[in-house]
Amino acid sequence: MSSPGVSGDPKPPCLPRNGLVKLPGQPNGLGAASITKGTPAAKNRPCQPPPPPTLPPPNLATPLSRAVLAGGPCSPAGGPASPVPGPPAERPPLATDEKILNGLFWYFSACEKCVLAQVCKAWRRVLYQPKFWAGLMPVLHAKELYNVLPGGEKEFVNLQGFAARGFEGFCLVGVSDLDICEFIDNYALSKKGVKAMSLKRSTITDAGLEVMLEQMQGVVRLELSGCNDFTEAGLWSSLSARITSLSVSDCINVADDAIAAISQLLPNLAELSLQAYHVTDTALAYFTARQGHSTHTLRLLSCWEITNHGVVNVVHSLPNLTSLSLSGCSKVTDDGVELVAENLRKLRSLDLSWCPRITDMALEYVACDLHRLEELVLDRCVRITDTGLSYLSTMSSLRSLYLRWCCQVQDFGLKHLLAMRSLRLLSLAGCPLLTTTGLSGLVQLQELEELELTNCPGATPELFKYFSQHLPRCLVIE
Repeated sequence: MSSPGVSGDPKPPCLPRNGLVKLPGQPNGLGAASITKGTPAAKNRPCQPPPPPTLPPPNLATPLSRAVLAGGPCSPAGGPASPVPGPPAERPPLATDEKILNGLFWYFSACEKCVLAQVCKAWRRVLYQPKFWAGLMPVLHAKELYNVLPGGEKEFVNLQGFAARGFEGFCLVGVSDLDICEFIDNYALSKKGVKAMSLKRSTITDAGLEVMLEQMQGVVRLELSGCNDFTEAGLWSSLSARITSLSVSDCINVADDAIAAISQLLPNLAELSLQAYHVTDTALAYFTARQGHSTHTLRLLSCWEITNHGVVNVVHSLPNLTSLSLSGCSKVTDDGVELVAENLRKLRSLDLSWCPRITDMALEYVACDLHRLEELVLDRCVRITDTGLSYLSTMSSLRSLYLRWCCQVQDFGLKHLLAMRSLRLLSLAGCPLLTTTGLSGLVQLQELEELELTNCPGATPELFKYFSQHLPRCLVIE
């Protein structure tokens, strides 16, 4: 675009620095000035003709090719445009790319996965793979097992979503014999695919227990908690030799005869957890030689009638134990712990919590004989003092030590623990005599991964800040 000059020669096009052609002023009374907020007046002066270009100006009527816009060579004026490359290969959006989602969803908790599965079908398809739910056990309450129809009738819920995720264990709360039968009929994997069943606060009877274990042939782990309607006779009639893990707690009808049924009917039992207030020392002599080879974990929780005589029966019947809990067995004394230390040399975990008769002498037995011990729980052992901790300081394999509410432990005792470089977890919650000065010395345990100081008066905000600076890799629980 050009206009004749005074001499009749055409003027070269007015090209500002931005490469756009300067259009002639419009009759709006503003002349050649542009209205640009904040633009200096010097930039609005009339354009000066640039030096003659070496190449002819591009034909503005010809649209620029994609190559030119991308920085490629420009085609001659009026010539054919450069060929435009085809669109890139189609790929799914990132939000639905299954390869990306398969890696992303590992970073979410089980509860978050349940929410994310409701976003869209693509996410649900990825999330409903069994690999994302392995090791998890759904908890279903009795009221959640049925849908109420408009006519007031009840219909059992659809469990297809659980089957798609391949759950191998279920916890049923407050169910009856009928509910269990409905579950077996409606869950596709109930006959062979379910490996673990937990019944809590349920009214299951001897008949219901027998039907469940007869129909669900895959169950090898069984938990019964707060179920007061089945009896010891039900255990005799229903327990199967395939069961390798059994937990019974808060079931009022469980006593010595129940232990007899367990010992006779479960030769492959590897793990037994028992909370029964009426079990006596006699019951612990029922275990057979076969269980002595297979059973590696025994938890006797709040078995108030168990004494040192019961401990004698345990160490003789189950010599291959690697984990033993006598938590709440309040009649066990230092002599019982000595029997454990001398006869169960393979122990890796020992729980003596809530045993009020345990003293420092018991810890000397533990430190001298249990060289493989990795976890020791002494919660509420109120007679433990700094002397007992000095015995423990020689245990090079101990990784987890729990001293919750050991009310006689003081700062001097903590100094003994500073030599235990193998410690990864230390709990001092509720220890009232520990001061800020004593606790600050724990920074010497640089390999510590978790430190619990809940309800510890010496744990001040300044101390937590100090720990954050000097124990950066340690989780400090306030």
